[in-house]
Amino acid sequence: MTSGSELSDTLEALRAELQRLAPWGTPALERVEALWALQERLVAERDRYHALYLDLLERCKKLERGIMGPKSERLDPGDAQLTLALLGTLLGHRAPAAQESPAPEPQTQAIAAYTRQRPTGRNPLPEHLPRVDLEILPDEVQQQGLAAFERIGQEVSEVVERRPGSLVVVRVIRPKFVRRDRPPHAPTCVQIAEPPDLPIERGLAGPGLLADTLVKRWQDHLPLHRQEQIWAREGLELARSTICGWHAQLAGLARPLIEAMWQDALTSPYLCTDATGVLVQAPQHCRTGHFWVVVAPERHVLFGYSPRHDAQAVDRLLADYAGYLVADAHAVYDHLYRSGRVVEVGCWSHARRYFFQSLSSEPERARQALAFIGALFELERKLAPEPSRKRRLFRQEQSRPIVEQFFGWCDAQVDQVLDDTPIARAVRYARNQRQALGRFLEDGRLPLHNNGSELELRRQKVGAKNWLFVGNDEAAEVNTSFVSLLASARLHDLEPWAYLRDLLCLLPRWPHRRVLELAPASWSETLPRPETQQRLAANVFRPLTMRASP
Repeated sequence: MTSGSELSDTLEALRAELQRLAPWGTPALERVEALWALQERLVAERDRYHALYLDLLERCKKLERGIMGPKSERLDPGDAQLTLALLGTLLGHRAPAAQESPAPEPQTQAIAAYTRQRPTGRNPLPEHLPRVDLEILPDEVQQQGLAAFERIGQEVSEVVERRPGSLVVVRVIRPKFVRRDRPPHAPTCVQIAEPPDLPIERGLAGPGLLADTLVKRWQDHLPLHRQEQIWAREGLELARSTICGWHAQLAGLARPLIEAMWQDALTSPYLCTDATGVLVQAPQHCRTGHFWVVVAPERHVLFGYSPRHDAQAVDRLLADYAGYLVADAHAVYDHLYRSGRVVEVGCWSHARRYFFQSLSSEPERARQALAFIGALFELERKLAPEPSRKRRLFRQEQSRPIVEQFFGWCDAQVDQVLDDTPIARAVRYARNQRQALGRFLEDGRLPLHNNGSELELRRQKVGAKNWLFVGNDEAAEVNTSFVSLLASARLHDLEPWAYLRDLLCLLPRWPHRRVLELAPASWSETLPRPETQQRLAANVFRPLTMRASP
């Protein structure tokens, strides 16, 4: 079968010969010209249908990955090395990473990628765990008695065992007193201590139990019906409606703290945000609401909820914010950028995703784009520990030329790629976001991507696989309150149960004007203070939940 290029060469040679013989070959020349035009049209149609076929194939693979496999956007080790070499060719020199050492063979690199560190022995068991000594005597010693033998040493090994968690009923006894020297006919004055503070006034549960239900529900993603079964196994009949009521009341208690965290987050020089859908129970069928996440780097991770994914929802979350906003290219943020108070910062991971999806249909072009983007990410990994000022200077020297080369390459591809194909969508997205994607070069504090907020949203997606939907909009607000506290606690490496327990001990009587001191971002400074320790020591329930000493 003759290829398109061979047929083109043949027709070109025939047309040149007929032009030489003109005017005798004019009718034949016209015929060849018609065949030439027909051949060009057929080749273009063939290329178009081939691209559409590859696009459909990519969609099927994407669906298969979503159902059966991982979604990691990483190249195989061999492809990654080829992409690195391709970047050096595109930039006119060897890539920085390739200059350091010669590239290994693909097979060797693949083996190295799966090399695990050799085990160094079992790690010692934590010292804070309680110890129980169990002495085992030989059978002969048991039969004849210890008096017949001399003990010369011992061998000690440790085994970790599990025993059921302990629930304890705290009987709060408040004796009543009257004075002995009271006058005979004077009114009786009874003295009784004030009831201890509880997170829920006159409630059944103490701060330790309440914190445990919160962590189980929104850190461990256990729905209330599973918690109900767990508590029943421990001998406590605790209805899911009771736990749900507790959490609604605790959300009201924590609301001033959450609001203070939002106000503090809006003073950050830049924020990262993203959103995801959630099912909300309705009379006929579930409707769709939306969870939002706003990350103030190194300070807070905050979640919000809105029934709709629109500009009004964005305004409620980011009212009066001025600064950089790292987000995807969704239109719901456009009105913020038009005001001039908020500056758009693009996400290179989103741009990379489009090119990654076009690998099967346009492998050569996709690898060229991924080579540029991969080089930017490699430079950012090296810059991670550096201060922002040095990071900005390095970006100007090293990253800016790669960004300019990338967008120059995109401009050159516009007229060469077919419309409505994955590679065309990738190039169009990158060119439309050119200014936003280059924003990270202006300020060393700005991140290259928005992966942080996407990772935080996984907390809600994993939870939704267990509890499936929220009961109503109010329940979604309760969800976002405690997920914000737990996510922020994780950001600052706080043990979630201990933090929530102490928080519930302190919140009822903590001054509202200083409530931000109880946020996870300030906890390491607030907890050691004498005032905080005094307040915690005054809570009669806290010592009962402290970890036993070894």
